[in-house]
Amino acid sequence: MTISYETEGAAEADALPLVLLHAGACDSRMWDPQWAALVRTGRRVVRCDFRGFGATPSADAPYREADDVLALMDGLGIERAVLVGSSNGGRVAQEVALDRPDRVAGLALFCAPVPGHQWLPELLAFGEREDALLEAGDLDAATELNVTTWLGPEADDTAKASLRTMQRRAFELQSGMTEYFAADPVERDLSKIEAPTLVVSGAHDFQDFRDSAARLAAELPDVRRVALPWAGHLPTMERPDEATRLLLDFLDAASGNAA
Repeated sequence: MTISYETEGAAEADALPLVLLHAGACDSRMWDPQWAALVRTGRRVVRCDFRGFGATPSADAPYREADDVLALMDGLGIERAVLVGSSNGGRVAQEVALDRPDRVAGLALFCAPVPGHQWLPELLAFGEREDALLEAGDLDAATELNVTTWLGPEADDTAKASLRTMQRRAFELQSGMTEYFAADPVERDLSKIEAPTLVVSGAHDFQDFRDSAARLAAELPDVRRVALPWAGHLPTMERPDEATRLLLDFLDAASGNAA
């Protein structure tokens, strides 16, 4: 199965490509606010929809999202890239870096859980509320639950409308389908990730993601942690310009390492 993707920018630029991996409540459209600025860096920029999101249909067999990302890179002739991941996309980026460190030149992780993280009661309770609404067939209410849960206080109406559209699309694609997705079930040795890494967390996010950020900052050998006092779970949508500057600054600082 080939996942849907979009790519723009110079294929032969000196700077290594960027691969953007979306959050679990979103799809590749979450990167709309950053897209033009990243393309202007002179890099090839790629964004994709995981299975059951955006323009990619749901899975019909067992799979790993990290394997899908590597297959996409292979198909596009990308040997090494900087991976930018939000939430679940950040977890996938870590798995790619652990599976194939030779393919990853840098990581930018926005509110990402570490692989194998065991969810705390507050987040498990959210999942139970979502499941109950989906089992009742109330996709509208389940969508609104996600909008109010994942966006922090800085999110404007544009961000809310965008997340609403992406989450509703995911629910429609995944409705009635068998769940084949397989995340890494156990914790991994994060110290094996040697690529320069930006770790971003939000003060208004669940404790799970703040704990993961702290663990990444403690265990990765080449890491910069940024704790955003204004952010919820999706800072690239909540304050797009500020998040874009943060990402561009990281790319500038890491460019020597990634070359």
